[in-house]
Amino acid sequence: MNRTVPLVLAVALFMEHMDSTVISTSLPAIADDIGTSPITLKLALTAYYVALAIFIPVSGWAADRFGAKRVFRAAILVFVAGSVACAASGSLAEFVGARFVQGMGGAMMTPVARLVLVRSTPRSALVSAMAWLSIPALIGPLVGPPVGGFITTYFSWHWIFIINVPIGLIGVAVAGRVLPDMPPVPVGRIDRIGFVLAAIASAGIVFGLSVVSLPALPPAVGFATLLAGAAAAFAYVRHARRAASPILDLRLLANPVPRIAIASGSLFRIGLGAVPFLLPLLFQLGFGLTPFASGLLTFTSAIGSIALKFFASTALRLMGFRTVLIATSLSGAALMAANAFFTPTTAHWIIITVLVAAGFSRSLYFTANNALVFAEIDDRQASQATAIAAVAQQVSIALGVAVAGIFLEAHHLLTGEETGLSAFFTAFLGVAALTACAVFPILGLAPEAGRAVSGHGAGKPPPGEGPHSGE
Repeated sequence: MNRTVPLVLAVALFMEHMDSTVISTSLPAIADDIGTSPITLKLALTAYYVALAIFIPVSGWAADRFGAKRVFRAAILVFVAGSVACAASGSLAEFVGARFVQGMGGAMMTPVARLVLVRSTPRSALVSAMAWLSIPALIGPLVGPPVGGFITTYFSWHWIFIINVPIGLIGVAVAGRVLPDMPPVPVGRIDRIGFVLAAIASAGIVFGLSVVSLPALPPAVGFATLLAGAAAAFAYVRHARRAASPILDLRLLANPVPRIAIASGSLFRIGLGAVPFLLPLLFQLGFGLTPFASGLLTFTSAIGSIALKFFASTALRLMGFRTVLIATSLSGAALMAANAFFTPTTAHWIIITVLVAAGFSRSLYFTANNALVFAEIDDRQASQATAIAAVAQQVSIALGVAVAGIFLEAHHLLTGEETGLSAFFTAFLGVAALTACAVFPILGLAPEAGRAVSGHGAGKPPPGEGPHSGE
C-alpha cells in the first residue's frame, strides 16, 4: 500500500485536531482576554461545527464537479485564512466569525481527503490506510495541548493560530505534487432546496442546543432554533425521498452496514466532542492548573491513539468489526466515566494511565467504525457515504460540546454552586452514559459484516498487512 497519499491527506486532519485541542486548552485565557466566560466562549467551538454541518453536504458534489484534488487544496487555504482571522480577533463576535470561516474550509478539507483515500485504496487495504491517515492527525492532540498551553501561559494565545499558516501552505504545495489527479466528472445541478433544508436542520439543531446551554442568552432562543432545525430536518427527509439527486442521498442508509456504522459512530462522538471541552476546564478551573500544566496532562491520551495504529488491523482480523466495536464502545464509555473521579489529590500517573487507555480504546473504535462505513459500498457511493458520515460526525461532536455545557449549567442552576468538581463529576458521568449507547446499533450488525475489509475469518492477513507492515 502507498502510504504517501494518506500521510499527505492527514495534513488536513492534523490542523483540525491541533486547533480543537489548542482552543480547548486555552479557552479560559481567550475568554478572559476578549471579555467573556469560558462556558460562553464554547459558542466559538459550536460555530465551527455548525459551519461544518452546513457545508459538508456539498463536499461530495464539489469534489466531483471541480476535482477532488483542487477542492482539497482550496479548502486548506480557506482554513488558513480563518486561522489568521482567529489570531486577529478582539471580541467574541469576531472570534466566532473567524471560527466559522475555518469551518467552511474544514467542511471540504477532511471529507474530501477521506474520499480521495477511499477511491485510491483497495478495500482489502482500507483499514491500514485509515490507520496511516490517523497518525499525523493524532500528532495534533499530542502537541496541541502542551504547545497551546505553553504559548498561552508564557506568550499570547493569538500565536497558536499562526501555527496553521506554514503547515497549511506546505500541505497545499505537497498535495499538488503527490495526490493522484482525480479530474472532474459529469454531475447534475446542485440540489439547492436540499442544501438549504439540510443547512437549516443541522445548524438549527446544533446551535439551538448550544444556546440552551449558554447562560448569557435566553433559553427561548435556543428552543425556537431547535424547533426550526427539527422542522427543516423533517422537511429534508420528505424532499430527499422525491428528489432525483438529493444533496444527501438517504437511500444509502438502506444498506444496514453503513447505517449501523453511522448511527453508532454518532452516539460515540458525543463523548469525542465533550471530553476535550471538559478535561481542560476540569484541570484549570477544578484543579487550579495553568494551561501549560493542563496541556501536559491532556496530551497523554494521544499516546494511546498513536499506539493503536500498530494493532488495528490485527484486532479486526482476529475478532471482526462487530466484536471490536462492542468492546471499544463499552470500554471507551467506562474510561470516560473514570474522569469523573479525578480530584486535585489524584496521582498524575493514575490520570495519565486512564487517559492513555482511553486514547487507545477510542482510536481503535474510530478506525474500525470509519472503515466499516465504506466496507460494503462501491466507489460510486463513496462521495455520498463520505458526506453523510461527515455530517453525522460533526453534528454529534458539536452536540457533545453542547451537552457538556448543558450538564455544567444544569448543575449550577440546581445547586447554586459555581463550576467545580461536583459539576464535572455529573457532566462526565452523563456524557459517558450517552456514549455507552453506541453499543446498541452494533448489536444488530452481522458477525460477518465487512469481512472483505477486516480479513476476519479469511485465514490470512489482507494485502499490505504482513508482519513488517508497521515499519
